[in-house]
Amino acid sequence: MPPVLTVVEHPLVQHKLALMREADTSTSKFRQLTREISLLLGYEATRALQVEDREIVTPLERTRVPMLAGKKLCLVSILRAGNGILDGMLDLLPSPRVGHIGIYREPRTLQAIEYYLKLPDDLPERDVILLDPMLATGNSAIAAISRLVELRARSIKLVCLVAAPEGVEKLHRIFPGVPIVTAALDRGLDDHGYILPGLGDAGDRLFGTK
Repeated sequence: MPPVLTVVEHPLVQHKLALMREADTSTSKFRQLTREISLLLGYEATRALQVEDREIVTPLERTRVPMLAGKKLCLVSILRAGNGILDGMLDLLPSPRVGHIGIYREPRTLQAIEYYLKLPDDLPERDVILLDPMLATGNSAIAAISRLVELRARSIKLVCLVAAPEGVEKLHRIFPGVPIVTAALDRGLDDHGYILPGLGDAGDRLFGTK
């Protein structure tokens, strides 16, 4: 069984995340770092992909080599901030399907409100990697996973940049079998549901909005 929480402690991941945390990192630099770190997280998130031997012809001979087996992956971005991770994952993966779930956090209750859904029809034949930079209260991720379970995705894994213990605990209380791959497990949440020390609002920092 794969671990349900994997913190990627590779020095490059930690260095890039440290730069992203800095308050004076520009929007363009933040976006670039998100793309770079997402590609590195993608290596860990796809470690268990199934392969099968196939015959190819090299410049010297025929041989059998391992290649990805079965249906391609489906990457699902939780809008809007998940699109920052999506770019880096698309640099890494060969032709995955892409879905989007629009969810916003109601400021007063911190509850997740769905406003958009566009996913491939054949989710039962696909492994889904769900993308959201911040796992804070866990409400948005849980709402998205609930949708994916409802549509019978073959498997689900969450990739995020930063997670809070509260969000990890809540998600795994409801969906104990969903693995999480993250670059950091931070200290906790403030009174407004933001991760501390965190890196601020990932969507605002990716797209230059307030």
